[in-house]
Amino acid sequence: MEVPLIDCDSNTREDSEIAVDIDRALSDVGFMALQNLGLRQSIVEKAFAVSRHFFAEPSATKARCAYGLAAENFGYQGLLEESLDPAKPADLKETFTMRNLTAAGIASERWPSEKFRDEMVIFYGDVLGAAQRLQRLLARALETPADFFVSRHNGENVTLRLLHYPPVNGARVDAEQMGAGAHTDYGMLTLLFQDNVGGLQVQSTSGAWHDVPPRPETIVINAGDLLERWSNGRYRSTVHRVLPRVPSGDRFSIALFVDPDSDTMVEALSSCVDEENPPRYPKTTAGEHLQEKILATH
Repeated sequence: MEVPLIDCDSNTREDSEIAVDIDRALSDVGFMALQNLGLRQSIVEKAFAVSRHFFAEPSATKARCAYGLAAENFGYQGLLEESLDPAKPADLKETFTMRNLTAAGIASERWPSEKFRDEMVIFYGDVLGAAQRLQRLLARALETPADFFVSRHNGENVTLRLLHYPPVNGARVDAEQMGAGAHTDYGMLTLLFQDNVGGLQVQSTSGAWHDVPPRPETIVINAGDLLERWSNGRYRSTVHRVLPRVPSGDRFSIALFVDPDSDTMVEALSSCVDEENPPRYPKTTAGEHLQEKILATH
């Protein structure tokens, strides 16, 4: 199973053509790799440099920024502090999570530095702009008003996350232990930036695992649980994982989780329901679903 590569260059392709490709990819695989979504590559490279610098800091420095409550969803988590697959051993990764990044409320001393925060705010704004373009393309594909998704993602649960998978001693790794355990993402969409080190895998409907190799200047996109619900199962919230870094070589990635505002009611869109395809999922609010999933992993 190959993750489709889609060119989103608006100078050479019509939005209607791009929307068809996106619709096919999310229906068939639930994952896709996008080029030319409108993001400045220099901003991406700077964000990775900031991430590498932070994760190289001493443990005491990182611990000062420790993750607090799931409702806040902000801060640093070290190795073995999260289990994306709660039935398996804890994940071999460390993270820095930033929910609703541009909103006030996080005390300055909980940030690694003012420069760190400023660089993340710039990156967040750029990536969010790209995500909103993608949301409008999806609205076109699903025959929904252009700003249907954008208007329901005002930032309350839109979350930026830096991830580091350090090299580990294979002799000390449980056979079922992953860098990131098998899981689906919780919200609408995830935009993932990878370095040139592989490890991401997606699971096909047969249960087989397939590599998602890094591609230069592309963003890996996948549908989350709430987009699967909105599309009434038309789009797949695909199970994926990250292999542990055995025996050597660090992996860095950055994810933007585009998740709806908490009071957003999520139910099947009218364009995805008919006599042969009645609603498959009960109604839920985004907040209920997101908090249930986050709490289960800590």
